[in-house]
Amino acid sequence: MDRDLLRPLARRVLSLSFVASIVLLFGFVFAVPGPPARRHPERIPVRFWHMWTAEWKDIVDRIVLRFNESQDRYEVVALSVPPSSNVDAKFLLAVAGGDPPDVMAQWKPIIPTWAESHMLRPLDDLMSPAERQRFFDEAYPVAKKIGVYENRLYGLPIGINVWALYYRPEHMREASLDPDKFPESLEELVLLGAKLDKKNAHGDIVRLGFLPGWFGMYAPVFGGGFYDWSARELTLDSPANLRCLTYLVECRKRLGLDVVTRFESAQNAGASVEWPFISGVFSITLDGQWRVEQLAKYAPGLEYRVAPIPPPAGGKRFAGSSDGNFMVVPVTAKRPDGAWEFIKFWSGLSDPERAAAFHTWGGWLPALSSVAKSKTYQDYLARYPSFRVFVDLLSSDNLAAPAPIPYQVFLADRITATDQAAMRGLVTPTDALRDLVRQVDEERQRRRVLHYGEP
Repeated sequence: MDRDLLRPLARRVLSLSFVASIVLLFGFVFAVPGPPARRHPERIPVRFWHMWTAEWKDIVDRIVLRFNESQDRYEVVALSVPPSSNVDAKFLLAVAGGDPPDVMAQWKPIIPTWAESHMLRPLDDLMSPAERQRFFDEAYPVAKKIGVYENRLYGLPIGINVWALYYRPEHMREASLDPDKFPESLEELVLLGAKLDKKNAHGDIVRLGFLPGWFGMYAPVFGGGFYDWSARELTLDSPANLRCLTYLVECRKRLGLDVVTRFESAQNAGASVEWPFISGVFSITLDGQWRVEQLAKYAPGLEYRVAPIPPPAGGKRFAGSSDGNFMVVPVTAKRPDGAWEFIKFWSGLSDPERAAAFHTWGGWLPALSSVAKSKTYQDYLARYPSFRVFVDLLSSDNLAAPAPIPYQVFLADRITATDQAAMRGLVTPTDALRDLVRQVDEERQRRRVLHYGEP
């Protein structure tokens, strides 16, 4: 079902009987499994939805158990609702019907859309003045932006995602390059990467030294980005963005657009042991902090290092895009107070040292500096020193959060499409950005006509 249809539905539903008919109609599609059996039926239940599965679900269950053991007033009852099960539609129908979870963990770019549709409760209403002050004092710069819409806090991060460069020192030594002297500019890094490339007799890439890609990630590195937080406006076709997209396309042209496309379709995949970096298909590649623990698990003997993306001339250091996992409370939640207690518990707002353990279980970057500075987390960094690069990046003001606009998902999709079209040579960077602006303007106009709150 189109989410755009659900938004006005959620705002305009006036009777529970109407919602019930919708739920019955789509019951087979949107049905949510029943909650697990209660262990503490005498306590106030706090229903918690999340999207983690497999080993990640086990970690979440451990955190829930710790919370339930830490006090005797609330019992958090966790339910895994995988992303593949139309979880967003289930959530919206549950909120509209007055029977949602009390708290939900999310990582999709949904806060502006749901907040604009009055589906979420501002967490400011649940925080004491001291808690609010502590959050904004201790939260890393990007963590303060991820859950904010219209100057209200709707989502409190419980884990931040940051990207950096992983590289293979042995590949550099093979090319008579010093792995202790990592390039300080993007231009130097691209030149170094070219020395590490390997092709077969047919001209196909068998090892890629380094190729900067992902417009959304590199735009902030070039001093651009897609949103000006001071002016509160989009900056889609800025000179810096055009410079970034043009540079990324030119780097691909060096290797051949078709050659790179074939390489990526065949090799650029793998979530764990099959990650091409492990097999040596990549010499230098961009990825997130979660790879550190995966490398320790699946390739414990592999020599590798991590470094921030070096800026191009005129660019910004310690820059890039960032997002994360965050907690939201539905506007019709029955136990918002219990939900807030659980959010504080997991995030570390109530006890940074205790919460540090949860972050190490999941290999998560904390939203609060107090959690990162705790003994437990510092011991974790001693075991995984490469992880410290990502923690240090959290302090940067140059990490960009998703634009806080109601059509955030639409914008993210269009940026990705712009990236792909330009990288395949289907359109020039200038025309690609011009088309991006046109599509966004059309979406904004459509929202005005349909009264979606777009000014």
